[in-house]
Amino acid sequence: MKAGIILFPGINRERDMVIALESAFGAPPKMLWHKDTDLGGVDLVVIPGGFSFGDYLRCGAMAAQSPIMRAVHDHAVRGGYVLGVCNGFQILTEAGLLPGALLRNAGLRFLSMDCHLRVERADTVFTNRFQKGQTFRSVMAHGDGNFFADDATLDRLEGENLVALRYATRSGEVTPDANLNGSARSIAGILSPNLRILGLMPHPEDLVDPLMGGTDGKPLFDALAAA
Repeated sequence: MKAGIILFPGINRERDMVIALESAFGAPPKMLWHKDTDLGGVDLVVIPGGFSFGDYLRCGAMAAQSPIMRAVHDHAVRGGYVLGVCNGFQILTEAGLLPGALLRNAGLRFLSMDCHLRVERADTVFTNRFQKGQTFRSVMAHGDGNFFADDATLDRLEGENLVALRYATRSGEVTPDANLNGSARSIAGILSPNLRILGLMPHPEDLVDPLMGGTDGKPLFDALAAA
């Protein structure tokens, strides 16, 4: 699988993503400028974290209108893989590729800390190196990570088994204290109906090497490399 990383003005987590992808894939990903419209030869499109366009208007709102997002939409329609992390998740919701919205954190504070995620399904190309119900450590770094959707959308995500990850305690309990940003139903990541798009707020790419403090996020990238 060949990966490409989209660069928007203000994106600042692309180097972390390069490390994670190159470690798993054995080759550097292709860097894609936001004005490019050609995704030829790319199987996996990655939208990393940061502050695209300074988060003006709403987080991800301006990036969602960039020329490359039309190509990402067509790529997704064709069944291509898309991974959006943090600001990337925000961009995917603004572009209509995933439902819901990311609001200000419940405590109105930027959160920069470890969290734990519980794997809700392990039969996708993103999660098949984990076990269902397994928890793993990840990294929060966001001010607008509070996932919101109306009850009908939340019920649909639950009913269609499209919730990929939830905030949980280390032992896997879903509790209010573990849901640091206040996301609806403790949702940390969701999938598209065809399971080819994953959006999540925490940063698995920040834990892919012992020098980073752990390898908890590495199975996600290993799974993609093996697809």
